[in-house]
Amino acid sequence: MRDSSNKSAVILENQNWSEISKLQKEHGGMLLLPMGATEQHGPHLPVAMDTLLVEKLCQKVSARTGVPVMSALRYTVSQGHTPKWPGTFSLRHETFIAVLRELAGWAEATGWKRLLLVNSHFGNDAPARVAVDQLRLELMGRLQVGLVHVFQLNDEIWRSYTDDAGDLHANRAETSLMLHLCPELVDRAAMQTSDDPDRTVETVFSYPVAQTSLNGVTGRPSDATQEEGKALFSAMVEAMIRKVASGVREEPPLPTSEWGNLASIRYD
Repeated sequence: MRDSSNKSAVILENQNWSEISKLQKEHGGMLLLPMGATEQHGPHLPVAMDTLLVEKLCQKVSARTGVPVMSALRYTVSQGHTPKWPGTFSLRHETFIAVLRELAGWAEATGWKRLLLVNSHFGNDAPARVAVDQLRLELMGRLQVGLVHVFQLNDEIWRSYTDDAGDLHANRAETSLMLHLCPELVDRAAMQTSDDPDRTVETVFSYPVAQTSLNGVTGRPSDATQEEGKALFSAMVEAMIRKVASGVREEPPLPTSEWGNLASIRYD
């Protein structure tokens, strides 16, 4: 794997099919699929926040490693944000699962060997895990499918995300990241007056955001800084590069002789 910050990202949609055929022979045939969201992020952040973050992260990792990256999924599962605030668009859980399965099926059919789902939105976790659980059986031995969350790449990153709110949204960490990556899209005046506490501490049940937040925020965006965003993003890039470096070499723990005769399981 190459490791140079001077290289450009390998954007899959910019390649022709003969170039893609060559890419499939490199880096274990791995492909990155960024998964963002289009949803309200308080009065101060753009609704594309999750998508912007995961796009920029995957493209930076692609530039450093050479692993190609697909276009980000921009409309995913944001139902928990309810229609209370404009700007949110959501797929149903089952629709999102179907989309991931269809894309993985095409990846396998056209020659890819490894597909890593890179997620930046909490609401995508459960349906993405269901999709991976189905695909690991349906495409066993033909396409390895994995899932990583940008906010849980390591313990330090997770602590940075949750320091001001466990049930975070548009909080200090996310605002700091946008101040670093897209400062022109942050409403700094609104940022200073958007703090809203985490009301889910010690709750027994799960609640949509309309029942827990007054303005769509959970946390303290007023404490955000560009410097924190730069450091956090850098840590995320390095952690993702380590994940990718392991993934391009990883093989099933047991040899094919132990499982190669098993029939695929379909979930149609």
